[in-house]
Amino acid sequence: MTVRISPSLASAPMDHLAQVIVDLEASGADNIHFDIEDGSFVPVITLGTKLIQDLRGLTKLPFDVHLMMVNPEWILPELVSYGANRISVHYEACPYPRRVLRQIVSLGAKAGIAFNPATPIPDLTYLLPYLSFVVILTTEPEIPDCPYLPEVLEKVRQGKQAQGLERIEWVVDGGINPENISQIVAAGADTVVVGRNVFKDNKIKENMAALRAGLA
Repeated sequence: MTVRISPSLASAPMDHLAQVIVDLEASGADNIHFDIEDGSFVPVITLGTKLIQDLRGLTKLPFDVHLMMVNPEWILPELVSYGANRISVHYEACPYPRRVLRQIVSLGAKAGIAFNPATPIPDLTYLLPYLSFVVILTTEPEIPDCPYLPEVLEKVRQGKQAQGLERIEWVVDGGINPENISQIVAAGADTVVVGRNVFKDNKIKENMAALRAGLA
């Protein structure tokens, strides 16, 4: 199985994002990850939606949008119109997750559900008509250098074994580096979201190569 690497633009240098997109595609990125925050569900606001629109024409790579906000329904049409291909919403922030996932799919994007480290995974079978992927956060989004929490990977192991979820893509997001990426893949991750360790020292090509080497 080829594990997909999804670089997170929240950690990218903001002064030359157009070149970053070119470099990521040349370095073998599988999609581009955007964290869109509201300052309430999480205590930061890093990226805005216009960025998706401005960067869309620079690459054919899928745009993967992780919404870290309460009641995200209102923003979904805008995101898809700007070019989002995949959108995940937080289980903790959606009182009616099935309805929200259905809205994402009806707009033409793939729908995912995300879980904070402290949140147990419920029975997801009722979401299956609309659910394409599950995002498991392995860091708490409270500080810039939040620690990696390997114990959270048990959710991925259990999810991969759950009856009826065989076709679901499992995404792990948070604190991933060349040293722990093999552990994350061994737990069952299909996709890894990597921020700081893609853009460290402005060496995208070398950092992506190190992550691929870690997978091997």
